Amino acid sequence: MDATDRVSPAGAGTAGTAGAAGTVGAQPVDAVPAGAVPAEAGRRGRVMGLALACHPGPALAVTALGCALALGSGLGGPRSALVTAAVLTGQLSVGWCNDAYDARRDADAGRRGKPAADGTVEARAVWAAAAIALALCVPLSLACGALAGAVHLAAVAAAWLYNLRLKATALSWLPYVAGFGALPAAVALSLPGGPWPRWWTVSAGALLGFAAHLADTLPDIAADRAAGIRGLPHRLGARGTRLLLPAPLLGATAVLAFGPPGPPDAGGAAALVLAGTVALAGPTLGRRWRKAALAGAVAVAAVDLALLLARGVAGS
Repeated sequence: MDATDRVSPAGAGTAGTAGAAGTVGAQPVDAVPAGAVPAEAGRRGRVMGLALACHPGPALAVTALGCALALGSGLGGPRSALVTAAVLTGQLSVGWCNDAYDARRDADAGRRGKPAADGTVEARAVWAAAAIALALCVPLSLACGALAGAVHLAAVAAAWLYNLRLKATALSWLPYVAGFGALPAAVALSLPGGPWPRWWTVSAGALLGFAAHLADTLPDIAADRAAGIRGLPHRLGARGTRLLLPAPLLGATAVLAFGPPGPPDAGGAAALVLAGTVALAGPTLGRRWRKAALAGAVAVAAVDLALLLARGVAGS
């Protein structure tokens, strides 16, 4: 469940049966009496529902990050487009898997913005979209290079494992750490000759992934607990998560500022100060704006991306 969820009375009680893939779903929009909704309008609604079910915000953000890393590393236009397509299909598969698998639970909670739960689109259609995106992701990833593709596909597999199992456990943070750490590694390995990624780029990505998990979950801890989800942030509680969040954000920036050989430059020091200010302000403002912590994490990630591109993603 992402940070945009809300409670909607209209969504409750519309879920279908839960279980294996393809059986989790909500009452389809086709159940509306014949002629009540024009067929074309129904199709448009289902297409829009499918688009919203992929978690477009996170999917586009991670894809943009992968594209920026590819272009900044010197891969060139065609190769960068290939990396971007691989990342996009992987993210689409993960987002659709998440909404399809959680359809019944989201419907029971009456959550808005969940097309598979409120009947906008059938869950089986969302499962089908996830499978198609995953099938496309495999050859696109491997076309970037055998090792690069394997690293990226491992990250996608970890994200699916989060959706299907780890989200409700104390290891909920692990797929985020693996996925964000794998992204700069996969980009570096896509370069000619497959150079090994620099350790600080992978470490910073992993720390940002941990922070992203905390920030994304923070606004929904109470609702998720009521639904039986007991990931790491839910076990820490809202206060504990809010207090912990600045640590990985500052850690990621510090790794990028101090990781490269030699003394840190003025840019690294400035980035560290800026990241520290934003990292501390986000959770503090979270009591007034539910997405403040997530916005702060995104801002720090932007600062870290600039640092990472300045230092390069590959090398000894």
